[in-house]
Amino acid sequence: MIATVTLNAAVDKTYYVSGFTAGAVQRVRRQIAEPGGKGNNVAKIVRLLGGEAVATGFSAGGAGAFIEQRLTAKGIRTSFVRVSGESRTCLNIVDETSGASTELLEEGPTVGEAELAEIKDAVGRLGAQASVVVMSGSLPAGAPAGLYAELVDIARSAGARVYLDASGEALALGIQAKPDLIKPNEEELARLAGCRRMDASQLAQTVANLHGQGVRQVCATLGRQGAVACVDGRLYRVIAPSVSAVSAVGCGDAFVAGMAYADEMGLPAADRLRMAAAAAGAAAMTDRAGELDPVVYERLLVRVAVLSL
Repeated sequence: MIATVTLNAAVDKTYYVSGFTAGAVQRVRRQIAEPGGKGNNVAKIVRLLGGEAVATGFSAGGAGAFIEQRLTAKGIRTSFVRVSGESRTCLNIVDETSGASTELLEEGPTVGEAELAEIKDAVGRLGAQASVVVMSGSLPAGAPAGLYAELVDIARSAGARVYLDASGEALALGIQAKPDLIKPNEEELARLAGCRRMDASQLAQTVANLHGQGVRQVCATLGRQGAVACVDGRLYRVIAPSVSAVSAVGCGDAFVAGMAYADEMGLPAADRLRMAAAAAGAAAMTDRAGELDPVVYERLLVRVAVLSL
């Protein structure tokens, strides 16, 4: 079983309009509402790949109830910590005429010491049941920047392997706890290295350096360019197949889900990376984060190239 931790869960709502104009009345031609937040997206992809998933994190109000109900309907067990307030809604307005996207992201509820104690208990409990615990996304208001580092230690002490997909200070502090995987994108990797841009050799060196700090799997995702990874002491270049992408939202979460599920199955490093890249590619061909067509995934799986560097 794979457990996911989403500390700032959301309802991801997408409005499709024709000719979006600020300050004007708009007619929504089509709308989608899904349980969101990066960890929840991971749980959804794990289920679509055939794995068992349980989702925890914070949920609040009617939006939180919607998130839990929709995850349950997708076959994902939920074990959220209920808090006061309202889980956030992340609104994406897509102009079908121009293809432009406008996002409005709510902040979400604030958590305190009692709620933080409860989530630590939940992570410890699930860490004792799961093979992999995946922690993803932003921290809620009121949470300390070092929370992920604490949760990594808790889940590992319970016996699970721990994946961390965060950014900024939360990621930098989390790395100090030596999670089993991190998945920075190119921008996040450059920030960790203290620079603005990187060439190919710098990417590989930075990935290797992070691995040397005790992170077993460092996967730097590069969008259409695939990924550079250092796994169990070896450097890899992952070349993703070209796809007709519909949306890049959630592709990184699909990559993490593929790595986690392959890790649970005990597959070797190259096969883990191959599954992750195929899942990300298939996810890019849908208009919903946390979704993929398993048939498309299987077709892409044989087209991913994983090269040793």
